[in-house]
Amino acid sequence: METIKRLPDSELEIMMIIWEADQPVTSAYIMEKLAGEKNWANTTILNFLARLVDRGFLEISKQRRFNYYKPVIDENEYLKKESKSFLERMHKNSLTSLVAALYDGDAISKEDLEELRKYVDEVSK
Repeated sequence: METIKRLPDSELEIMMIIWEADQPVTSAYIMEKLAGEKNWANTTILNFLARLVDRGFLEISKQRRFNYYKPVIDENEYLKKESKSFLERMHKNSLTSLVAALYDGDAISKEDLEELRKYVDEVSK
């Protein structure tokens, strides 16, 4: 398997929209989904899409006068790789360090920890 490169936040945001659509989409569809959230011009979105095609994240197909973009990289595959990379870079591969940072920073609650405990118990069986 070839190495998946880490995406800049803006391109990841575009990919998340495409993954969520679960079908090939046009740039107009992406602009509609970003309306009210981002003030990106159509040319900016087209540039992001071109980069994603160049990097091998998307493939493009022309249907009549519209370009349709479809993911080549699976969302779960990317998220697994990115999560592993984040854990290695930011917490030296220590899950305890990650959870402690989230808990101490009030990003997760005691209820979240209980849910995590149940998950760990379940996968440990």
